[in-house]
Amino acid sequence: MESTTRREIQPGYQSGFANEFATEALPGALPQGRNSPQRAPYGLYAEQLSGTAFTAPRGHNRRSWLYRIRPAAVHQPFTALPSHRLVANFADVPPTPPNQLRWDPLPMPTEPTDFIDGWVTMAGNGSAEAMSGCAIHVYAANQSMQDRFFYNADGELLIVPQAGRLSIFTELGKLDVEPFEIAVIPRGVRFSVALPDGRASGYICENFGAQLRLPDLGPIGSNGLANPRDFLTPHAAYEDREGDFELVAKMNGHLWRADIGHSPLDVVAWHGNYAPYKYDLRHFNTIGSISYDHPDPSIFLVLQSQSDTPGVDTIDFVIFPPRWLAAEDTFRPPWFHRNVASEFMGLVHGAYDAKAEGFVPGGASLHNCMSGHGPDAETFEKASNIDTSKPNKVDNTMAFMFETRTLIKPTRFALETAQLQAHYFECWQGLKKHFNPEQR
Repeated sequence: MESTTRREIQPGYQSGFANEFATEALPGALPQGRNSPQRAPYGLYAEQLSGTAFTAPRGHNRRSWLYRIRPAAVHQPFTALPSHRLVANFADVPPTPPNQLRWDPLPMPTEPTDFIDGWVTMAGNGSAEAMSGCAIHVYAANQSMQDRFFYNADGELLIVPQAGRLSIFTELGKLDVEPFEIAVIPRGVRFSVALPDGRASGYICENFGAQLRLPDLGPIGSNGLANPRDFLTPHAAYEDREGDFELVAKMNGHLWRADIGHSPLDVVAWHGNYAPYKYDLRHFNTIGSISYDHPDPSIFLVLQSQSDTPGVDTIDFVIFPPRWLAAEDTFRPPWFHRNVASEFMGLVHGAYDAKAEGFVPGGASLHNCMSGHGPDAETFEKASNIDTSKPNKVDNTMAFMFETRTLIKPTRFALETAQLQAHYFECWQGLKKHFNPEQR
């Protein structure tokens, strides 16, 4: 195959979640019967990419065999890059206030900024070094990555685009991702990002711990929520390019760069279950009450990172999509609540049904452990007087939440940025006293 550019690689997808996939860009590139034959087809190198411990139970083990033009070890030594806006050890951030916090969208950069340089860490917990917890970033970019490639040794990346499409060229194939879709790039997978629309912004949850998986459905049964067949993994596609390229690595929160004389996206074939994937949030099968009251928000769970405590997750990725509300004699928006869990919310599109104003697409909010929150005064009054004998449609919306069992600590940047809404607390101050002991 002649040398190719990224723009000539077209996406193809295989459906399913964490299945055993097999895909080749050239016929016969996958060895038959042996993972590491003495000589691989087409003069390729065999390389295993392991995302879990070798001794993990078979049902939890994630690994893929890659058949590539050059091994991943072929590059020059790494040297440090500045990464002052990234945080990976949350023992080092300022004390976490118990206040409810909310941010306006961060502005688009004025200087040329690609997907990697456009990250800034807003909050998180744990540490990459301990492989526990997460970091929550926002990104804003106005330039495609040019002859530049990246991999993250700290964790897997759950990318939630808010504005602008992403073309993610990975070692294992191409993912085209748009707002209302998500992409997950496993720890260690090398990739480059182009911007078809010239600019893009969104959110990233960097998961330091156990890999994201679909939740068990329990009493829901065998169907509902996110269906495995709607998760798409790319077909093999490769670049055979030589030149002066840059490989950027992230390790323990620091960025490093190395010169590399070829494109590292040179995997001609692969098989396994450790691979990038995408999912369209519009395919989510929403569950809800058709009698009275609310099920807990776990009914909106898309993906989870499990902890060492059964039933308690390190990360829950939850969405609030368009849906019908039909419960009678019920306060239909999210009720007032305080949780042991901490919640970082973002908005991809439209409006959120628990807030009348102030929470806008590209913005974010943080309600930490036992911080009281819920609908603002205007939403409360409207929902308290609506006719609940008729269903109503929550439409033109897509909100999401990164929920964790551990305190989510805002970074110094998040606490000092001009986008922090100093008057967020005022949205609850208009809640009136309705109590009257003389009238039920």
